[in-house]
Amino acid sequence: MTSFLRSDRSKPVAIWLFVVAALVLAMVIVGGATRLTDSGLSITEWKPIRGVLPPMNAAEWQAEFDGYKKIPQYAQLNAGMGLERFKFIYWWEWSHRLLGRLLGLAFFAPFVVFAVRRDLPRRLFVRLGGIFVLGALQGVVGWWMVASGLAGRIYVAPERLMVHLGLAFALFGLLLWTGFDAWAGAARQTLPSPWGRRAAAIVGMIYAQVLLGALVAGNKAGLVYNDWPLMNGHLVPDDYWTGSLWGSLAHSQGAVQLHHRLLAYLLTVLAVLMGGAAWRSRYLAKESKLLGMGVGAAVLFQASLGIATLMARAPLALSIAHQLVAALVFSLAIAFAWRVRRV
Repeated sequence: MTSFLRSDRSKPVAIWLFVVAALVLAMVIVGGATRLTDSGLSITEWKPIRGVLPPMNAAEWQAEFDGYKKIPQYAQLNAGMGLERFKFIYWWEWSHRLLGRLLGLAFFAPFVVFAVRRDLPRRLFVRLGGIFVLGALQGVVGWWMVASGLAGRIYVAPERLMVHLGLAFALFGLLLWTGFDAWAGAARQTLPSPWGRRAAAIVGMIYAQVLLGALVAGNKAGLVYNDWPLMNGHLVPDDYWTGSLWGSLAHSQGAVQLHHRLLAYLLTVLAVLMGGAAWRSRYLAKESKLLGMGVGAAVLFQASLGIATLMARAPLALSIAHQLVAALVFSLAIAFAWRVRRV
């Protein structure tokens, strides 16, 4: 069988994957801004091909606006909105969708070129195919999320937002890890070490915290209980229990914010302790020590930024910064987990 690669590593492939990862990060940030400006339901149809072009004349703009007027968000939140204001929220959502299309092209076209030139590491070929499938699935999940807000709700379902953001972060992490593999080549054998498990645990906790953050965002829970460290003067918010387990876990503003706080405390303590232990370890390379310390410092900074964002009632700039730093924290944790597995 012909190999897909002339050697075990390919820096051009790695750079391509890092660029795609950066585009995923841009998607996350633009998606966050789209949500924060209440723009995500402004386009009420899913047109994968025809949707590339925005409205080109007054009649097309009016048709899009008329479609928006039919959903509950317009009637209950934006009744009386003018066309110019509608255009503002429309451009946010259209830009988000266009960036998603460009992201797909930025992955697929170079993939084909690298495959034809046999520049793809054979050991990464199946993984790259999986990344493409997950990327395509993300488009479907995005529409599934939007559809939840077109009838019976004025915002998208928080649990669907969580799935959408969770899949984006999974793609982001997989792209980074695969890019590191393409850059460095196959790993040499390493001695058994607890550091791989520790790093994986931190990655998992950060990922779980991202999912909890999505529930906070989806429930607009950053706009309530804006005191700290208590919640309206209490350790547990008054509206924690909604009468059902799922309702409390996914739809209670007090519950989702409390869970996000509690995991943040645990994650911060463990990440800082891990960073200190990594720095003192006799078995880790210098790069691993620095990455471990970086993870601890970044988590501590993110926790502080989260508190500031909450107490300021989640203004746009701070909220976007909080989401961006979350992605950077996740990046450092992925890099640390990858590095401690190699000699």
